Amino acid sequence: MNIVVSVTGGIAAYKTVHLVRLLTKAGHEVTVVPTEDALRFVGTPTWEAISRHPVTTSVHDDVAKVRHVALGQAADLVIVAPATANSIAKMTAGLADDLFGTTLLATEAPVLIAPAMHAEMWRHPATRANIETLRGRGVHIVGPADGELAGGDSGPGRMSEPEEIFAAAQALLAPRDLEGLRVAVSAGGTREPIDPVRFLGNRSSGRQGVALAAEAAARGASVVLVATNIAGDVLADARHPSVRIVTAGSAAELADAMADAAADADVVIMAAAVADYRPVAVSDRKLTKESGGIPSIELVENADIVASLVAARRPGQLIVGFAAETPEDQDELIARARRKQQRKGVDLLVVNEVGWERGFESADNAVHVLGPDGAIAGEASGTKRAVASAVWDAVSDTLSSDRT
Repeated sequence: MNIVVSVTGGIAAYKTVHLVRLLTKAGHEVTVVPTEDALRFVGTPTWEAISRHPVTTSVHDDVAKVRHVALGQAADLVIVAPATANSIAKMTAGLADDLFGTTLLATEAPVLIAPAMHAEMWRHPATRANIETLRGRGVHIVGPADGELAGGDSGPGRMSEPEEIFAAAQALLAPRDLEGLRVAVSAGGTREPIDPVRFLGNRSSGRQGVALAAEAAARGASVVLVATNIAGDVLADARHPSVRIVTAGSAAELADAMADAAADADVVIMAAAVADYRPVAVSDRKLTKESGGIPSIELVENADIVASLVAARRPGQLIVGFAAETPEDQDELIARARRKQQRKGVDLLVVNEVGWERGFESADNAVHVLGPDGAIAGEASGTKRAVASAVWDAVSDTLSSDRT
């Protein structure tokens, strides 16, 4: 999606840097349009580096492309953060004396503003009247929060946190095609203990599963995310009022948690990387070199979680499996995926190629989605949030075809 982030001249502009990062990380193309005053707080190099696009405030730059209206015309969403009292007044009056103003007048996309000002300014009748006028025009408003303000005083007027603004933006952008659905998603990688210190595990960061949970929530679903050994900063991307997070560690714990989560779910997605084997015996004490010799670890096969979910599925429940493969070429990748889909009995199967520098622990991914008939129902590459969107598109299409 093309998003314009308009930054106006308030101290809260520093928080908007993180908002832009969240938006770009989610796969959106972000153009920052600051006012001249905004650049007194955060400079042009920062905005260009974080958005990966050139930044200007003037209507006289890039005239050949009619930039002063083209940005607004091409936008899928315009965000104003922070929205100062002055910028809110200008929006209400329809002033267009800079790129900020012309972009807002030229867009037909949804507009989301995050007010930020001192409490007295927020409570002033002029600001209140302007806010109500903008609401009447369909402008969406997030915040402000009640808290500490610049100068040490506190009260209403603090700009909402970047994560809250991001969630509001995602809700405006996402199709609500999953409204009312209950979804269970697993994410991360299981760990099979050897002793109190060591385990057998894998390199899954959980980013793809977290992205799937966040995207489902943005599209209206109620989500249970079963998180296996995911770092806090990664898991933070799934924080949403419609996402309930359950933690698990080993494959056995994941199996139990997913059985509970899937019991009343309409869609189940097994994105977690599950250990195929676990040690037969787990030592109560750390294995040390002082014990003598090289320890031998006997392994036993873990239960197939996907197969158990398929066996216990409710009528109408849709189950999606994941496969990470290291094939010789694309033909072998798809062939392996089709065999796994038949063997597991899942409705959809998402397959990606992994390696030392792709798939696991990476910010990006590239997948093929196999439909119920084994044909390729979708392909996607890019950020893991963009891939998650494509997976849910395929799920939504499958659910729609099942109803007709």
